[in-house]
Amino acid sequence: MLRIIFLGTGGSLPTRNRNPSAVMVNREGELILFDCGEGTQQQMMRAKTGMMSLSSIFVSHFHADHFLGIPGLIQTMSFMGRKEPLMIYGPEGTGEFTELFKALGYFNLKYEVRGIQLKPGDIVEGSEYVIRALKTEHSIPSLGYALVENPRPGRFNRERAIELGIAPGPLFAKLQKGSPVEVNGRFVKPEDVMGALRPGRTVVYSGDTRPCESVLEASRGADVLIHDGSFADEMADWAQESKHSTAGEVAALAKEADVKKLILTHISSRYTDDAEPILTDSKKIFENVIVAEDLMEIEIPYIKE
Repeated sequence: MLRIIFLGTGGSLPTRNRNPSAVMVNREGELILFDCGEGTQQQMMRAKTGMMSLSSIFVSHFHADHFLGIPGLIQTMSFMGRKEPLMIYGPEGTGEFTELFKALGYFNLKYEVRGIQLKPGDIVEGSEYVIRALKTEHSIPSLGYALVENPRPGRFNRERAIELGIAPGPLFAKLQKGSPVEVNGRFVKPEDVMGALRPGRTVVYSGDTRPCESVLEASRGADVLIHDGSFADEMADWAQESKHSTAGEVAALAKEADVKKLILTHISSRYTDDAEPILTDSKKIFENVIVAEDLMEIEIPYIKE
């Protein structure tokens, strides 16, 4: 399972229908949060995601709309009896901000919260996936992130295995796990009966940024690119000045990177009642695009072979 839940899709200012930035990934039951704006824990309750399986928070940058939800969330999990450590990753200043989160109010956390500063190119190892930190272009130190699953084993050729004298059963499983087996005095290797490795899935989260080369390269062939799409193209000058992106700019990046699906988020409050201009400008260039909405969920399937 690889599910993305959009808990907050608004820009710098919350609106009546968009919370500040927060995107959750549920990978095989492990919850990973990218940014955690104000009100994120309530959105988690509304979406029924749970909290206690949250392993880590990846903060793109320390503008308030991307981190103000962290203090309340970590205290709520402490009230609920959490014991497992929580990792908070982010750019320059992450260690100091994490200590502030822990010290806020007269409250003693009952579990470890650890802040870890990343720089572009750093890799965080997960269970059968990695998260890579990406250089982004915003007005303060910032990062994007690419969640990249490990390659999957190739398909098992049952007929070939039987031809080689292997009886269905435990030896099949041993070969599928990568170990050779002995049959009639000779060894059969996994590569004799297994197809080529199959790619895992890739999800890229830009955070707030101008379109940039590092996000482009990380997004090549990605299953999903979640990108700052703050403005319609008519606001190009302001997007450049404020270090955000327009829908058309992001669509051009997605097209060049050949991503499978583009999802625009961090939608400016000026589009509170109608985000159609953003969608229209993007679709002129890249067809498979969605403007995210709060509590929207999508499943990311494996590529059909």
